[in-house]
Amino acid sequence: MKYNKSILIFGAGQLQQSLIEGCRRKGLFAVGIDPNPNAECRSSLDAFEVVAPDDFEKTLAVAQKYSVAGVITAATDKPLIMMARVSERLNIPFFSVETAEVSTDKFLMKQKFMEAGLPCAKGYLIADADELCGLDLTFPIIVKPRDNSGSRGVVFCESIKSATRAVEEALMYTKKCNVLVEEFIEGLEYSIEGIHYDGEHHVIQFTEKTTTDFPYNVEIAHIQPADISIKQQNEIRELISKIAQKLGFDNCASHTEIKINSKGIYIIETSPRLGGDFISSTLVPLSTGINMENILIDLSTNNIQGKLSITPFLNRYAGIRYFSLTPGRLKTLGKLDISHQSPDIVKYHLFIKPGDIVKQIKSSIDRYGYAIISTENKEKMQKIFDVLSEFESKCEILEK
Repeated sequence: MKYNKSILIFGAGQLQQSLIEGCRRKGLFAVGIDPNPNAECRSSLDAFEVVAPDDFEKTLAVAQKYSVAGVITAATDKPLIMMARVSERLNIPFFSVETAEVSTDKFLMKQKFMEAGLPCAKGYLIADADELCGLDLTFPIIVKPRDNSGSRGVVFCESIKSATRAVEEALMYTKKCNVLVEEFIEGLEYSIEGIHYDGEHHVIQFTEKTTTDFPYNVEIAHIQPADISIKQQNEIRELISKIAQKLGFDNCASHTEIKINSKGIYIIETSPRLGGDFISSTLVPLSTGINMENILIDLSTNNIQGKLSITPFLNRYAGIRYFSLTPGRLKTLGKLDISHQSPDIVKYHLFIKPGDIVKQIKSSIDRYGYAIISTENKEKMQKIFDVLSEFESKCEILEK
């Protein structure tokens, strides 16, 4: 087979599966790197190399070996700095190293927001729980690592006692010597999926979120499109443009988390990458017809001619519902009656079986199954969510 160009994909796990498939459909020679020699999708690649996440010289050597025209990843912040460094050295399309550094450090990101006068939670860095008493914050507060994702180490705290434990926990999830403590903002949670190219900032979709109960607040459902007024949508578009300009987003996708309450719209955090939880790879195409991964592949390999034109051609609802069970040992699974819903259920996976220990969901990696749904309206989506909730209630859990 004759290949058009080579592309370097950072990661060869499940999160990158559809991206790898998209690269190959476009006739690209797909090179993947991953620290795991048994990465799940290595066999789907044209070439695979085991590379440590912090090994710049080897990463650069792989990129040069295959004469890659671009670099790409999906649903993870971890390789962004390395990708920016390699791109800078090889002069291939990507955002700057500074943008990558700010986007992977929640405190530096917050400083940029505040410099630009953008609405966000007030926050401080602390290295020890003893510093909590000196902060200009009132409870409840949020404690989080500066440099992690997937809700790992992020805890909602209502007292000094719980915050002290949370600081100790957050320090376990970071490579930094300190953690971020910030005010808690009430409101409904959303994410905004975007594409950025040549100074233009495109909002592709608005995603409505459901999370577990506090203290861990892990996302367990997403629905597109979110129920947001046209006025608020326009305000969000303007906000996304300001974020992108301040942080230097270019030749990239973006996934921005916000909250909306009676006082306005607040930025929680952002990242110049595709959204995880199948948001960009599956939900956006199902709800809009727009394939964000294909657009990003073209941006990454400098395959865009002129202005970027993005027009949705579908107007459907798409959602994902993660299963959430009471912690304990699973005795029996309930019967999941989805036969009459099957045309609307796009994908369904359950990763637990009787006898397994069901852990409390403290981060995204603790979730144990999901269903992806596509319907013509939100009411039908909710009915299927109700069926999934009924299934959960019929699962028998033994005490630990």
